[in-house]
Amino acid sequence: MAGRFLEQDDDDPILSVVNLIDLFLVITVILLIIVVRNPLNPFSSENVVVVENPGEDNMTITIKDGEELTRYESNGTIGEGDGIKAGVTYKLPDGKMVYVPE
Repeated sequence: MAGRFLEQDDDDPILSVVNLIDLFLVITVILLIIVVRNPLNPFSSENVVVVENPGEDNMTITIKDGEELTRYESNGTIGEGDGIKAGVTYKLPDGKMVYVPE
């Protein structure tokens, strides 16, 4: 009779749940590694400029320079000042912008 209690029941539903949790943890870790190593991740490079809502009243600019993050927020007003023309920018048919200094 003592041998009856030592037998393992392979149809235990808790073991299936534990195996599913392990599987989801492995998949989650793999997806996180893919996201971190993605070359399109804007914060993976040393210097980055991110513009959110360009041209709108709530536009923000985030600049990453090494380890330092600087955030600029628009207040909706148009700036003005004195200056001189420094060059001309042309838009090519493929969408690239070319700056030509004067």
